[in-house]
Amino acid sequence: MTGGTLKQSPDSSTAPNAHPPERAPRVMLYSHDTFGLGHLRRSRALAGAITRAQPDASALILTGSPVAGRFAFPRRVDHMRLPGVTKRSDGTYESATMGMDIDEVTHLRAGLIRTSVQQYEPDILIVDKEPTGFRGELLPTLEYLKETGGAKLVLGLRDVLDEPEVLAAEWARKGAVEATREFFHEIWIYGQRSIYDPTAGLDLGPDARARMHWTGYLRRELGTPVDPPKQPYILITPGGGGDGEAMVNLVLSAYETDPDLSPRAVLVYGPFLSGETRTLFESRVERLNSRVTAVGFESQIETLFAGAEGVVCMGGYNTFCEVLSFDKRAVIVPRTVPRLEQWIRASRAEDLGLVRMLDENRDGLTAQSMIRAIRGLADQPRPSQTMDAGLLDGLDYVAQRVEALLRDRFAQAAE
Repeated sequence: MTGGTLKQSPDSSTAPNAHPPERAPRVMLYSHDTFGLGHLRRSRALAGAITRAQPDASALILTGSPVAGRFAFPRRVDHMRLPGVTKRSDGTYESATMGMDIDEVTHLRAGLIRTSVQQYEPDILIVDKEPTGFRGELLPTLEYLKETGGAKLVLGLRDVLDEPEVLAAEWARKGAVEATREFFHEIWIYGQRSIYDPTAGLDLGPDARARMHWTGYLRRELGTPVDPPKQPYILITPGGGGDGEAMVNLVLSAYETDPDLSPRAVLVYGPFLSGETRTLFESRVERLNSRVTAVGFESQIETLFAGAEGVVCMGGYNTFCEVLSFDKRAVIVPRTVPRLEQWIRASRAEDLGLVRMLDENRDGLTAQSMIRAIRGLADQPRPSQTMDAGLLDGLDYVAQRVEALLRDRFAQAAE
């Protein structure tokens, strides 16, 4: 397995005590978060659902997201920030702020994760997407918990990861298949098998596949009520925004080209679309005389979804869940690099009649193609018109699995 330089021998003196059944449950969620918002927002939604279903439970999210502090967290949910890392243009990583080389910062993060687990003593650890963590940083903690029997371990996977062949090579390089087989009691897939199987290209074996649970997608709901913008409007969102420059440019070009294009648009850049690119976009928005208005970041973007006539977005998992949850007609402009994840999701959703996709090869990414897509939103069916029953039951299913795992955990502790 890769990442062996991080392995440590479990210290029996720090093994968790057997907790009586009356102790309040504790759930920890690990989210490596080198870039973007997806992993953190998914972990936040899961933690909120778990603590609502378990009134005395608490949840702690370990995250590397640089914008974690800009979100409000549900009651009895908190977060700890791991030192940040960023991805360079050549695909390598560096420390975001600390002046340490990547091996040093990875070792630091690994130690913080293990210490947090030893101190917090979770009953369940839910790992988002990466079985071994960022550069294997999770392995010491997984080995410690296996040795001590300190928690039920869950691997959570979104509905689409990448092309099967690409994913198989990536997981082989990281030792992720072996880690999944060895450490995790359950594997949760936040989607439906009938739409896509993200593990199709992985040689997990029958034992690991028997531990899989298809939860359905994770429904999103309105948080604290906030007045939406003046209606009608369409919502333009590139998610975190770090790879959203092309989509935002396309939408602005459409409104610049067609002075009669309506309704007006509310654009949320996302926290990672910044610098000179955003400055240029803001100049273009200003010249459109309120036909497009823009904000940089909205922690309660659900309010904007709820009030929108339609949505133009990229194809990230969380955005797709919001489109379905608020039953919005949507045009998805998926990215195709460095992964085909968004294109696969959007393509399958279009096949099922849930959304329309603006495909570079089929439709062309031009101002005219975007104008047609925006004008066509009003005639699209809503997702609810073709949505299968149970498609958005993921949070309820997760809450049921947490209850079952806690029963097993406390039964073991009482023996």
